[in-house]
Amino acid sequence: MTTNAPDPLDNLPDGVAAQAFRRLVRHLQHRHDAQNIDLMGLAGFCRNCLADWIRDAGFEGDKMAARELIHGMPQDEWKATRQTPATDEQLKRMETSVAKNRVE
Repeated sequence: MTTNAPDPLDNLPDGVAAQAFRRLVRHLQHRHDAQNIDLMGLAGFCRNCLADWIRDAGFEGDKMAARELIHGMPQDEWKATRQTPATDEQLKRMETSVAKNRVE
């Protein structure tokens, strides 16, 4: 649903939003048991999405630098030490969830 109503988030001070974002990222760095595939299956976004979003917002680093910032380590290290293989069920849940992200 699209409206012309103002978005209250636009009135959130940037400093408050930045502090909340950093807290979210640190929380995800601590909770490495929350797999990206499960985040995608539940909420339709993951750590890699956050890395893409900071680049969209003006982060000057490349994709790998953005992912390292969000993961708290190089992505290859993250995958080797934190990521588990995705199951068919997780992949299906992710596909269903991500389909809800599409805005027409």
